[in-house]
Amino acid sequence: MTSISPFRAPAVPVNPVIPPVDWDRAPLNRWSFQHVSELLPTTPVRRGEGPVSMLPTDLQDIDAITFATDGQVHTIGSFLETNYTDGLLILHGGKIVTERYLNSMTPQTQHLSQSVAKSVVGTVAGILIGRGVVDPSASLTHYLPELEATAYRGATVQHVLDMTSGVVFVEAYTAPDSHMAQLDVASGWKQRQNPNWPTNVWNLVLSLKDLECPHGTSFRYRSIETDVLSFVLERAADAKLAELVSRELWAPMGAEEDACFTVDSTGFALGDGGFNATLRDYARFALLHLRGGEIDGLRIVPTEWIDGTRFGADPTLFPGIHQDILPAGAYHNQFWIEDTDRGVYMARGVFGQLIYIDPASDFAAVVLSSWPEFINPKRTRTALAALKAIRGALSS
Repeated sequence: MTSISPFRAPAVPVNPVIPPVDWDRAPLNRWSFQHVSELLPTTPVRRGEGPVSMLPTDLQDIDAITFATDGQVHTIGSFLETNYTDGLLILHGGKIVTERYLNSMTPQTQHLSQSVAKSVVGTVAGILIGRGVVDPSASLTHYLPELEATAYRGATVQHVLDMTSGVVFVEAYTAPDSHMAQLDVASGWKQRQNPNWPTNVWNLVLSLKDLECPHGTSFRYRSIETDVLSFVLERAADAKLAELVSRELWAPMGAEEDACFTVDSTGFALGDGGFNATLRDYARFALLHLRGGEIDGLRIVPTEWIDGTRFGADPTLFPGIHQDILPAGAYHNQFWIEDTDRGVYMARGVFGQLIYIDPASDFAAVVLSSWPEFINPKRTRTALAALKAIRGALSS
């Protein structure tokens, strides 16, 4: 059986009044990340009419597993109770060995995944690339000629897949005048503060006119790159992003529940961070990757794209990438590569969202959280150490 914990601290009242400017900030995010469709306009990602893919269970007690990080010893139980975890699901050998719900989350709850959405979009890109609908080596202007008047002129689809364009985009989550603040407004997440800011995501893309380095020479984490990629996919496949995710990924992989994206004023789904789904369906996404792009015997994602994501990053573009968290890491095809030798890769989002995929160990984990902070390297190190300790215990 699944485990649902009564742990709720810091408590947020049921059906609280959420100020629009603070809906995604602590402590309100303890509630809001599980109720996004009640706060923002969304569009559904349909699961379709097909069968639900099975997730066999072999539940094990992992709470007593110990691990050390930053000079402290923890147990998995204490990690769950103190790190603002809302949901945890562990897959090993193709089976669920742990499924935990905390902070009032349930198996039917759609939880905001933040930048895990990027990896969902990246996977759909891999499917369309494998089918020849999208060419990663093609220029962005081949699909979006309007970008000729922007700093994206001369960049390729692969550049935005890897976030190696040279376009200036300031990814500062708390700065009131950053590009990220503009994206919050353009996407419909926040109210407009500056009358000169773009009112939708497409117009924000068109406003980016400056380069900081030549395309393809260095990695810079830019959320807007995933939205540019999403526009490419929509234009190439002549379909909206939510429809593409449903048709190419969510329905074929046998999702149990519909998912949803937040949308801007034009109906554009926020590919860089607006995706919401249940814990088990995130686990099906992880299992699809563990199985090299297949689930229940159905090929969905090309093996070549999966292998290329795991092992195809150019390490020279990522010197010292997040040295305190991923000293041997990289970023490729909208995934973080945690271990370039083993091909361990991850989908990550702010406030503690994480899907960890280790095909060599037949191990994957989904962690859904509502941290007080956008980014906390210590919490990230602790989460990765916890998952590696679980992996080690299950493999012994």
